[in-house]
Amino acid sequence: MSQTLNIFRREIASYFATPVAYVFIVIFLLLMGWFSWGFGRLFESGQADLYGPFFNFHPWLYLFLVPAISMRLWAEERKSGTIELLLTLPVSMLQAVIGKFLAAWAFCGLALALTFPVWISVNYLGEPDNGVILAGYVGSFLMAGGFLAIGSCISATTRNQVVAFILTVVVCFAFLLFGLSGVIDFFRGWAPAALVDALAGLSFSTHFDAIAKGVLDLRDILFFLLVIAFWLAANAIVIDLKKAD
Repeated sequence: MSQTLNIFRREIASYFATPVAYVFIVIFLLLMGWFSWGFGRLFESGQADLYGPFFNFHPWLYLFLVPAISMRLWAEERKSGTIELLLTLPVSMLQAVIGKFLAAWAFCGLALALTFPVWISVNYLGEPDNGVILAGYVGSFLMAGGFLAIGSCISATTRNQVVAFILTVVVCFAFLLFGLSGVIDFFRGWAPAALVDALAGLSFSTHFDAIAKGVLDLRDILFFLLVIAFWLAANAIVIDLKKAD
């Protein structure tokens, strides 16, 4: 556990050692504000809730911003050669993977938490159900973790951060598409019902929507936790297989 915390502290410090972290947070908050107040017309909606004009845009915003964080996790270590140094330290492969992932997840959580003025504004304008809003934040944080775990694993497969970014966007986009009604209808026309149900069950957007509506179903939470665990385990396997490269 202590080794995981050491990796966590090292990664968190590296984020704020350069202006990149601050630029990312500013871009994230500006886009989130524009999606909510501009494109989402939060003020004009006349409803004191964040489900539609705020949380609806999170999956699509994460689709590009989260891979920008995850692409450097292992690709940069492999390109600079510091991965050999990391693996010589008295730390297991899984501890290194979890430590780096938790640091990236905490960074995403910080960026998400800084959107609190939107929550305060909605409370100032009306009387929202704050329990539902809190559930939306929990779902958004879990979804960011799922995206990050996928991106971390893909980052371990290449030395090129741009390649890692593009592949992560494609894979995460597929996990979002599975939840769209048009895609489900396309598969329902010719694929077995069991396969259609399985694809729908893998959708990030379906599970996130359920939580964002205030329904904290244990199955939705477990889905994201299992997705994170699966991709982190795959991440450790990829690092182990490629450590001799």
